[in-house]
Amino acid sequence: MRILTTTLLASAAIASTALAQGNPAPFTIDGNGYASLADALSAIGDGRGTVTVAPGTYHACAVQQGGDITIRAATPGTVIFDGVPCEGKAALVLRGQGSIVDGIIFQNIRVPDGNGAGIRLESGNLTVRNSLFRNSEEGILTGDGDGSVTIDKSTFRHLGRCDRDLDCAHGIYIGRLDSLTVTNSRFDLGDGGHYLKSRAARVTITDNSFDDSGGKLTNYMIDLPNGASGVIRGNDMVQGKDKDNWSVFITVAPEGREQSSAGLVIEGNKAGFVPGVERNSTFVANFTDDAVRIGANDLAPSMKVKDRR
Repeated sequence: MRILTTTLLASAAIASTALAQGNPAPFTIDGNGYASLADALSAIGDGRGTVTVAPGTYHACAVQQGGDITIRAATPGTVIFDGVPCEGKAALVLRGQGSIVDGIIFQNIRVPDGNGAGIRLESGNLTVRNSLFRNSEEGILTGDGDGSVTIDKSTFRHLGRCDRDLDCAHGIYIGRLDSLTVTNSRFDLGDGGHYLKSRAARVTITDNSFDDSGGKLTNYMIDLPNGASGVIRGNDMVQGKDKDNWSVFITVAPEGREQSSAGLVIEGNKAGFVPGVERNSTFVANFTDDAVRIGANDLAPSMKVKDRR
C-alpha cells in the first residue's frame, strides 16, 4: 500500500497560538499586513490576490464574497484554522470566482446541522493542495453549479458522521459541479458516512490511498450517487472491521442516474481488507444499465468484481 506523506504532517506540531498572536499582521498581500483573514479578503474584494499566512493557530474563520483568491501558508503545515465556523458552515466559506488553498490545516469544525467543514464552496472553482482536514464533520463540502474542484497531495482524517438523526456527513462531499479531480491524497480513520461522495458530472480519482483500517461505522470508499464519467485509477483501498455498510467499495448512481456513466473507467486499483477480515464485498456496484468499463484491478480473493443493483 502506498504511504502518502506531505510536509504539512511533519511540521504541524510547530504551529502555535503564540506564533499567531506574536504577529500583529499575520496575513499579508504584496507586503501589506492585515490583522485577520477576513480583512485581507475584503482588501482583495472582486479583484485577484494572494494572501500569505504566517505560522500559527487561528481561532477564526473568513468568507470570500468575490474575486479570485489564493490563501497560502508561508510554510506548509504551520497554519491551523481551529474550531471556528463562519455562517454556521465552515472555516472558509467561498463564493467568489475562484479559490486556491495551499498548505493549510483545518480542524475541529462542528455546527448544529452536522455539516461543519474546513471549506464550504458555494460558487466558483476550487483548488486545494498540500492541506490537511481532520477531526471535523466534513473536510470539503460544496453546493451545485458550473465550477470544478481539484485536490492534490492532501489528507482527510477523522471526518464524517451519521448520528443525531441528521443526514450523514462525509470526508469530501461534492455537489452537482462540472468536475472533480482528486490525486495523490489520503483518506483514513473515517468516523461515518463515505470517504468521498461526488455528484459531479466528471471525476478523476487517481493515485490516492483509502485506509479504512481504523474507521468507525463507515460506508463506501467512493460514492457517485448520480453517476459520472471519467476515471478511477491507481487507488489503494483497505476496508476495516467496523463498518456500517461493508457491501461495496465503489457505487455508481445509487440515488438515481442523472448523467451517463458509460464513459467511466475503473482500472489499476488495489482493494482488500484488514488482516483477519474476509468478506464477500463487491468492488463496484452499478445501479444503472450504463456499461461502466472495469479493467484489471488487484482485488482480494473473496471480493466480487461487480454487480448490478
